[in-house]
Amino acid sequence: MAASPTAKRRPRSSRSKRDDILYAAIEYFGQHGYEHTKWADIAKEVGIGSTALYHYFESKLHCLYEIQALAVQADREKFEQAIAEHDDFTEALKAVLNAAFELTDHEVLRNRVLVAEQSLAGLHRTSAREEESRLLARSRMRDIEFAWATFLTRGMEQGAIPQADPRLLARAILGLYNSVWHWYRPRGGTLSIDEIREFFVGRCLAVAGLPQDPPAKAKTASKRKPAKRKAS
Repeated sequence: MAASPTAKRRPRSSRSKRDDILYAAIEYFGQHGYEHTKWADIAKEVGIGSTALYHYFESKLHCLYEIQALAVQADREKFEQAIAEHDDFTEALKAVLNAAFELTDHEVLRNRVLVAEQSLAGLHRTSAREEESRLLARSRMRDIEFAWATFLTRGMEQGAIPQADPRLLARAILGLYNSVWHWYRPRGGTLSIDEIREFFVGRCLAVAGLPQDPPAKAKTASKRKPAKRKAS
């Protein structure tokens, strides 16, 4: 395998070894793919033997489920915070969508892992620890979809967006958003996350039934320098 994807990037702190394993796994899974990453690669990256990994995770799949649960929880927290800060539905929706793209490179990789392997959360596991983590990840996926549907229902009741099936609309918006992580790669790509945000936020608003910003405003926004991202 190529040189360590976390080299010179993984912050050295007082985090537990379990957190180090999760961090390294996100980097490897996000860059090389879950199937193409060996469990031994993760052990080597964090400086422990392969057998020591089983003290923290029962398997590579168990680790994946934990990453998925963390990714969805982070999305949910951003969602709730953005809604709480805006009383107006339209402003809240724009804030939610923009906040969803406020990601470090590491968080982008985490989203790539979530989306690429999302189907695995639907497969029952016989291992108790794997099944517990799978159910947690799956329940959080369902919860955030329900939270979106509830939020969109509020917008319909206020007359801010057209009437529609709120669950289908939630899935349409989330589907468009998640599609980005199938192809977007940080670190060396031709598009910045800010350029991706400017394009996709407008399209998500259109799906919801809200007009996009006028072309002149969008053009002005595109000239802004990308926001400086904090290291994860």
